[in-house]
Amino acid sequence: MAHVGLVGIGVMGREFALNLAEQGHTVSLLDRNIEKSREVVTAGSALDGELIACADAETFVAGMAAPRSVLVLVPSGAPLDAVIESLTPLLDPGDLIADLGNSHFKETERRVRACEAAGLQFLGMGISGGAEGARNGPSIMAGGSKDSWAQVKDPLQDAAAKFEGTPCCDWFGPGGAGHFIKMLHNGIEYADMQMIAEAYGIMRDGWGMDAAAIGDVFAGWMDGPLNSYLVEVAAEVTHASDPVTQKPMLDMILDRAGQKGTGRWSVIEALHLGAPASMMQAAVEARNISADLDGRRDGAMLFGAAPTGGLEEREEGLKQLESAMIAAKICAYTQGFEVLRRASDAFDWSLDLAAIARVWRAGCIIRSVLLDDISDAFDEDATRKLSHAPKFSALLDENAGSLKTVVMQSVGAALETPALYAALSYHNASRTQHSTANMIQALRDRFGAHRFERVDAHGEQVNGPWHDPERYA
Repeated sequence: MAHVGLVGIGVMGREFALNLAEQGHTVSLLDRNIEKSREVVTAGSALDGELIACADAETFVAGMAAPRSVLVLVPSGAPLDAVIESLTPLLDPGDLIADLGNSHFKETERRVRACEAAGLQFLGMGISGGAEGARNGPSIMAGGSKDSWAQVKDPLQDAAAKFEGTPCCDWFGPGGAGHFIKMLHNGIEYADMQMIAEAYGIMRDGWGMDAAAIGDVFAGWMDGPLNSYLVEVAAEVTHASDPVTQKPMLDMILDRAGQKGTGRWSVIEALHLGAPASMMQAAVEARNISADLDGRRDGAMLFGAAPTGGLEEREEGLKQLESAMIAAKICAYTQGFEVLRRASDAFDWSLDLAAIARVWRAGCIIRSVLLDDISDAFDEDATRKLSHAPKFSALLDENAGSLKTVVMQSVGAALETPALYAALSYHNASRTQHSTANMIQALRDRFGAHRFERVDAHGEQVNGPWHDPERYA
């Protein structure tokens, strides 16, 4: 009998099935195209576990040991709902369905309620690492009932990435907690990728560096605090050559970025929660602008293309760029974890921020040498902002000056740096003792009588003299 079932033998499903089999698990496979399942069975024939191709849902369910655990790797939305609807009548009370796709956390909470009403258990699991991670060990973030997590924990932790022997796979809370965490992972990923793209643009357009030289810079950053998966692959793709033209591969890629929605969801939910997420927002907006290729070309014709080669002192500038990226990365992580903190409070999830950082240390797209220190910082004090922890406040203080210099020089040279600019603006705002929000409050009260707090009467809400002249007589 199979230990676990897997529905959806696409790229991710295929690789995760092979991963589970390599860990010694017997896995039943179900896909609309049984040939896909049979191909995976053949590919995994030499592995320690066993893969079983099933022709229909009835055979699939009957071949699993009770209580059954069904992992689903199909597109979110209607395809996932269709799978749940088809399996529900065949499953017994206590059986589990787990969604390993990129579903919106509120949809996950709806599915939890529906499955529990039918006597079934449901887990929403964020899984990060792409196809490579699915095969060799992804990072997994689970949400749903703790009892349901206990049922499927062992095979998932077997297949997950390991950091110094610890599985990067854990349960974080009820309902949609797991998918919310994965969503924020992707929001941070958007910001990180945008910063890397901006650094590439500064080097390419500001100093006129070719792709190979830029790749060397990215590779050099792997020796310091910027050591991360995304910087590693940035060096790889920048060094790559196009097999057709023999030109740098990057030079042959159209500058129009796609997105699947998780970054946008992160920004929207951060706004709902009242948490700053300006770097994620800058990254999403940059992709939106990039998609308007015709509009950008028309703008270049109308206003003139941005000049290139406007930066000087390349050797010193590259040092400042690395330093600026360190400061900006701390700001991005700080914003991401503050959104998670607000969500934990708003939804009563009791999220363990240190545990989240630990599960991101290997397997996922934003894995970085900083995450071990981040987990330590939250273990020491989970109530403070990441940027206020001693290690990170020192790093930010050391590198913020370079962030300011790089942004100022980039703006002067008409280079596109929205995420770096957002990081600088966030850092400046976050250390402003006396902000200009008193003007906002005065304007709100003047046109809408919304009232405000006086500095000499904390907590009391009053109107200004434009509405309450007797009080100020």
